[in-house]
Amino acid sequence: MYTIKLFLFIIPLVISSRIDQDYYSPFDSISPQPKSRFAMLDDVKILANGLLQLGHGLKDFVHKTKGQINDIFEKLNIFDQSFYDLSLQTNEIKEEEKKLRTTTSKLQVKNEEVKNMSLELNSKLENVLEEKILLQQKVRYLEEQLTNLIKNQPEIQEHPEVTSLKTFVEQQDNSIKDLLQTVEEQYRQLNQQHSQIKEIENQLRRTGIQESTENSLSSKPRAPRTTPSLHLNETKNVQHDGSSWTLIQHRIDGSQNFNETWENYKYGFGRLDGEFWLGLEKIYSIVKQSNYILRIELEDWKGTKHYIEYSFHLGNHETNYKLHLVEITGNVPSTLLVNKDLVFSTWDHRAKGHFNCPGSYSGGWWWHDVCEENNLNGKYNKPRAKTKPERRRGICWKSQNGRLYSIKSTKMLIHPKDS
Repeated sequence: MYTIKLFLFIIPLVISSRIDQDYYSPFDSISPQPKSRFAMLDDVKILANGLLQLGHGLKDFVHKTKGQINDIFEKLNIFDQSFYDLSLQTNEIKEEEKKLRTTTSKLQVKNEEVKNMSLELNSKLENVLEEKILLQQKVRYLEEQLTNLIKNQPEIQEHPEVTSLKTFVEQQDNSIKDLLQTVEEQYRQLNQQHSQIKEIENQLRRTGIQESTENSLSSKPRAPRTTPSLHLNETKNVQHDGSSWTLIQHRIDGSQNFNETWENYKYGFGRLDGEFWLGLEKIYSIVKQSNYILRIELEDWKGTKHYIEYSFHLGNHETNYKLHLVEITGNVPSTLLVNKDLVFSTWDHRAKGHFNCPGSYSGGWWWHDVCEENNLNGKYNKPRAKTKPERRRGICWKSQNGRLYSIKSTKMLIHPKDS
């Protein structure tokens, strides 16, 4: 390009100098022909030299352009190869995605099968437990009869029916143990299945693939707890005002987790010498005999003690242990709704048409159609919770005037009204 510019610059100068010489020369009239011929030869040489340089410049430009075009073709080849490699990797990822989705579907089917088996086993276990209770009652009655017979006739032998019943009860106990082991094994398999599904979901996320498995993965079943359950006829009585009251709930230090299942709230859990819940079925079997009083004793973190007493009626399991209260007396404002039907709910069991209050407040408790800020079976906050949301999720008692009591210890007691 520089050579072309120089050539274009030289040609006008040569032509201009030739014209000037022709115009100003004083010897034009003497010898015009020879000078004109020599000048034209010089112009031709200059023009030829310029054209030669122009040719060399064009040649260099062509070589340079050709080299640039070759570089562009090499880069295009590299790009084509890279694009081809990416296509192969994409196909491999799609194949892996297909396999993962197939595995996820199979695991979900197995998960549903295991859940159905667990529900069936739980139902069978409940029936066996009910049969065991009836058989134990029959055995106790027969043992009493047998004891009376032995006292009157020491030489008499044990009645064959009692022996057969004892054998049958032992067999039922062994069957219950086997069923419990089977249920634990089913829960263990459920946990493994959900772990595998979670791992597959993470793999799908790492490959950039989103899969709509929220419904199946969000319903995570809680692992079975190893909470010690109370024995069938275990109760704890305390003395109050010269009368014996049956203690149905006790919270003192947070040593017992009260965020338990419906099954455990139904039959009881904990230890009578510490924190415990007696069991809805046991409470119902006691209070259905006559009219009872419910007394609630509270102690806040300042050491102040409060109490309140209700007359009450408790329904059976078919009503979700519906509680109906009528306030009698007390030195703390009532927070439980009186003259209303309160339904018992846990995180894994709630009555139709009611909110999932245990999911928000923790623990099993009686609620109405809204989640009230009172729950003596909530999370034990130790030490005292500072913020209001923490107090709401813990053991709390909010009176109808709006004051929220954060509770350190609780007792729930029942006593026959006629006594």
